[in-house]
Parts: sequence; C-alpha cells; structure tokens
Amino acid sequence: MVSAGQAAGGSLSLSLHDREILTSVNAVASSFSLLGSGFIVLCYVLFRELRKFSFKLVFYLALSDMLCSFFNIIGDPSKGFFCYAQGYTTHFFCVASFLWTTVIAFTLHRTVVRHKTDVEDLEAMFHLYVWGTSVVMTIIRSIGNDHRHVGAWCWSQTGRTGKAVHFITFYAPLWGAILYNGFSYFQVIRMLNNATRMAVGMSDRAYHSDARPDMKALNRWGYYPLILIGSWTFGTINRIHDFIEPGHEIFWLSLLDVGTAALMGLFNSIAYGLNSSVRRAIRERLDLVMWPETIRPWLPNSSRIRNQQQESELVSLKIQGPH
Repeated sequence: MVSAGQAAGGSLSLSLHDREILTSVNAVASSFSLLGSGFIVLCYVLFRELRKFSFKLVFYLALSDMLCSFFNIIGDPSKGFFCYAQGYTTHFFCVASFLWTTVIAFTLHRTVVRHKTDVEDLEAMFHLYVWGTSVVMTIIRSIGNDHRHVGAWCWSQTGRTGKAVHFITFYAPLWGAILYNGFSYFQVIRMLNNATRMAVGMSDRAYHSDARPDMKALNRWGYYPLILIGSWTFGTINRIHDFIEPGHEIFWLSLLDVGTAALMGLFNSIAYGLNSSVRRAIRERLDLVMWPETIRPWLPNSSRIRNQQQESELVSLKIQGPH
C-alpha cells in the first residue's frame, strides 16, 4: 500500500485494537472516495455533453482515484501473487492520480498563461507521461521491499533502503507535483486577476455580472493544490518519523495519515468533478424525469437552462471591451 496500508499494516508496535481502528477508518474513507470518483466516471460515461477534453482529463483523474480506492479496500488478500498485486496496483494508481492533477494544471497554464490552443494534440504525451511514470515508479519501488501479509493489507516490511526507495518513488514526486501545481495555479490566477482589473476599468457594470462565474472559477482553482497537501501531509510526516524512529509508531499520526490519504479521491471528485457542467447535466436529466414534456416549457427556469452554454474549465477569461 501507499499510505493507508503502510500506516496501519506496518504499525506492529500498535495494539491489535489500534490496528483494527486504522483498518476500519481506511475502509470507510476509501469507500467514500470510491463512491465519489465512481460518480464522476459514471457522469462522463452517461452524459455525452461532458465529453470535452477538459472534462476528459478529470475523467482520467477520477478513474485513477477509483481504482486506487478499490484496491485499497479489496479486503484480505492471500499470499503470493495477490499480495503483490494489491500492494503494487495501489501504488501505481495513486501515483497516476496526482500525476493527472499536474496534467490538468499544465493544460490550464498552457491555455490561460501561454495562450496555446494545442493542448488536445498533447493527449498521447499526457498518457505516456502519467502511465509511463507510474510504471517506472512502481517497478523501482520493488527495490528493497519484502511484501508480507499483515492484517487487511499487503505492506512492505523494509529496511532503511526500502523506506528510502519508497520515499523517492512516491513522496518525492508527490511533493514535486504539489509545488508544480501551486506555481501553475498561482500564475494562472495572477494573470486572470490582472486581466479582470484591467477590464473593470474599461467596461461598464454589465461586465461585473458576467465576470462572476470566472471569479468563482478562480477561487476554486486556488484550492486545487491544497487537496494534495491536505491528503498527504500527515502521511509524509509519518513516513519521516518511521524512518527516524522505526518501530515506534504514533497512533494519532497513523490515524490522520490513513484518514486523509484515503479521502483524496473524494476531495478530487468534489473539487475537479462537481463543476457547473456536471450539475447542469444532472439537473437537466432530473427535469426530464420529474416534469412531463407538456408542462416543461412553462417552467420559469427551463429557458434559462436551455440557453446556458457549457462551462469549460480550461478556457481563459474573456475580456469584453467597452460597448
């Protein structure tokens, strides 16, 4: 396992009761992430209007989160092949998950800051980068690892070499992704804020109401890097503590490690997936089910919903000149 499994499975200095608590927390939190990411995957499959390039990237992120959460809660793996399969597949898809967040940040930065329109042509390179890097990190992680069956997980009983390799193949690229995402969104938000201030001085009040959705998007983008930070800060501290003081696990730190890491898929599905396009698609389907076609045109919000344009998360702010 990446974090939850190692925190609980590797906590041999903790009591059996404590390890059972960690196991339960991991199962519950991973189930929420599985449901959240699975919901985004289902929306992408069912709603054709969501199959734009911007949301396709979110779909890949949700798919990685869903598989990471699934392998995190598959239960009690047997020895041998299934033990290795659980440990390495979870590592693979969790690495892929935070790599997809860097792809989304790169795409937004390239579109808004650099004014490039070729991001869709780079999709093959994105797949090579994410899946290829995940494979390499997973293979390298096997150095110094001795997978064993402990409790509900397969975890890596490692010496200092194995722990260092694990840190290099997961936490080092993870924090590199966090720094890159933070830098990218900082530049995006700064550019759009500057463009907004310039436009406010050039246009009338009509612009202010038109710019509100864009400002909401700016506020949401600012929280994206915080998801990885909140999900993996305690796990990083726990790994460092385990490296310095092996065999002296702290229960509350392991509990925070397990809970926050396992909830990453849920956080991603809410922040990246539940945008206005998804909510609009769901609302329109509910309207079709709840209201007969004969009375639907008379609903007060029906014309407004039909006339709304689909939101693109990766389209730069449009600046309107004076009328």
